[in-house]
Amino acid sequence: MNQSLIKRRTFLAAATASALWPICQTSYATQVQVAKLESKFDDLRANLVELVNEERVVDKLSVLEMDDFAAGVATAHAEDMATGAFVSHWGRNGLKPYQRYSFAGGHHAIEENVSAANNTWSMKPEDLKQDTSYLHIRLYQEKPPNDGHRRTILAPQHTHVGFGIAIDKLRLRVVELFVAKYVEFSPLKQTVLPKSRVSISGRLLNPSYSLNTIEVFYEPLPTPPAMEWLQQSRSYSLPQESQVLRPVLPPPYLYADREPGTIIVHQSGDFQAPITLFKDSPGIYTVVCWVRTKSNNKAFPATQLCIRAEDVTA
Repeated sequence: MNQSLIKRRTFLAAATASALWPICQTSYATQVQVAKLESKFDDLRANLVELVNEERVVDKLSVLEMDDFAAGVATAHAEDMATGAFVSHWGRNGLKPYQRYSFAGGHHAIEENVSAANNTWSMKPEDLKQDTSYLHIRLYQEKPPNDGHRRTILAPQHTHVGFGIAIDKLRLRVVELFVAKYVEFSPLKQTVLPKSRVSISGRLLNPSYSLNTIEVFYEPLPTPPAMEWLQQSRSYSLPQESQVLRPVLPPPYLYADREPGTIIVHQSGDFQAPITLFKDSPGIYTVVCWVRTKSNNKAFPATQLCIRAEDVTA
């Protein structure tokens, strides 16, 4: 095997999806080189989506389409991590992946993988292609029970993917944002007062799917975390506190708690639901539509629409 390839793989063996490694300083010339390379990142992204789809085909899963919007959100987070010298699902502003995605203008359900290496000594496009490929392959090759990244890559409900790539002072960061597109929402104001009542409306994009429930999650407003906290490996999730809304049943049927339901669902797939933000304190509410195929009762999250509840005049 080519000796330069062996050395490069030895470097990559020290790369990690969740930790930082010693950093070498770089010159102004290298910074200029990075800026020029950004125009080549589309080739790196195309290679990564090809890898992902090859892996999904092996598992007899649907292939994913490239999502430019998700790539933009992923790129912003990759740049935040590269310039800040950390690796985390949280950004320096304290936002989690689905919050970043939603407040940037998205509402679909997403899952995020992040990976990093801190001594990317070659800026040649062919070497960066090998580096980003290997960082992804490390995630794909995870073994149970520590295989969360692999399960994200192979989640059957995903339909699209976006990749964010950033380099700063030899720090390489790659963000993979997997997207499940099954629901479209009508425009909605995403900053409101606490205890507000909002109405959401949307439609299912595929008639073979149905809306199971809508779950509204609450968590306090985020604060910028300390750098020491960001540099520690941890997974993210939706918060524990939530309320569940159910479709309206046709009369005279009621649910077991004697309630008829609150979500109006039309045969066309359109739906409307009133949502009361149920906490007095400021926070972020995340609206998750759980959908399923009409032949399968197992539902999965199809939206993560975030609403910020805050008295901005206080």
